Amino acid sequence: MTQSWLKNLLELATVHGGVVRVSVIRAEGSAPCSVGSAMVLTPDSFHGTIGGGALELAALDAARAMLEQPPDASNSRWQRAVRDFPLGPALAQCCGGHVRLLFERFAASEAGSLADTDIEDALIVRPVASGTPVEIISSRKGDNDTWPLGVRGAVRDMLSGARPSAATQIDGWFIEPANAKRDVMFLYGAGHVGRAVVNAFAGLPFDIYWIDTDAKRYPDTVPASVHPLVSANPADAARHAPGDAWHVVMTFSHAIDFDVCHTVLARGDFAYLGVIASKTKRGRFIRRLNDAGVADAAIQRLQAPIGLPDLRGKEPAQIAVSLAADFLFRRQERAIVAARNDARTEQGGA
Repeated sequence: MTQSWLKNLLELATVHGGVVRVSVIRAEGSAPCSVGSAMVLTPDSFHGTIGGGALELAALDAARAMLEQPPDASNSRWQRAVRDFPLGPALAQCCGGHVRLLFERFAASEAGSLADTDIEDALIVRPVASGTPVEIISSRKGDNDTWPLGVRGAVRDMLSGARPSAATQIDGWFIEPANAKRDVMFLYGAGHVGRAVVNAFAGLPFDIYWIDTDAKRYPDTVPASVHPLVSANPADAARHAPGDAWHVVMTFSHAIDFDVCHTVLARGDFAYLGVIASKTKRGRFIRRLNDAGVADAAIQRLQAPIGLPDLRGKEPAQIAVSLAADFLFRRQERAIVAARNDARTEQGGA
C-alpha cells in the first residue's frame, strides 16, 4: 500500500503559490533521520519532519530564505540547493553524524505541470542542481538517455523490482518513489490481543488486513488503515496475501493458528511470520511443521513468541507495544541495509 507525498506537495504548492521541500539525501553516522525523510515549508506552516532538533530548525530557516527569495533569471525555474550539516557542536547536537539536505522550491506553475501525471508506482527523478525539470517515470521505457548511466540503471532496476524502490542519491541525482511505502500486515484474530495490536499500530506505516471467522468479534469502528476480513478459513487469506506481507497469528484456535503458519511457511514469500505461543505450543508447532515436510530453514523464520525479546509481558497492551516496537526496528534495519547497498553502488560507480 502507498501514500502519495507528491500529491500532497502539489496540492500545497497550488494552494500557497509555492513551497520548499527539504529532503534528506544522505545520512551518515548517528543521524536523527534517514535518506528520504522530508518536510515541506509553506509561507505559514510546515509539514513532515527530518528528525527535529537544531538540524530541523536550521533547515527550516534555510528553506524559508529560499521561499522568500524573489525569483529572477537565475532561479526562476526548478530551483534547488544542497547543504551539508555536521551534527556536532555547531548545531548543539551530539549525534556525531552528518546529514546532506536537498532544498527544492516548487512554484505553483511547476506543480501544475506535474499535476496530471500518473504517479502510481512511479519514480521521481531529478538532479540536485537547479534548472532541470522533475521527471516522473513509471515505465522502464521512460528513462532518459541524457541521465548518467548509474541513474538509468537504478531507475530500471527499481521499476523492474531488481532492487528496492527507495530514496537514493546517485551521480548528483536524487531518485525516490512518488508514493511512501506502507507495509501490509495480515493480523489473524480479533480477540483482546488483536484489538490491542490494532490500537498500538494506529499511525504507523502499516495497512492491516484483520482476519477472523466471526464478524461479531470486531469493534464497531476501526482506523482507516485497518480492513476487517471475515473468513471461515483464515489460511485462505494467507494464500492470497502479498509476497512481502507481515503475518501475525493470534486466533482463538491452535488448529487455525497452525494452518495459517503452515500455509505461510509453505509459500515461503513473506516479510515476517509470528504467532503468540508458549514454549509448549512453539515446540508442538515445530514438530508438526517438521512432520509436514516444511524445511528447517523456513521453520527458523517463525517468531514464537512475538515482540522484542527484552520487552515481554502478558497483558494485551504490553504484547501489542512490544510487537509494534519490534516491527519498527525491523523496518529500520531494512532501510539501513538498503542505504548501505546504495552507498556501495554509488562508490562503485564513482
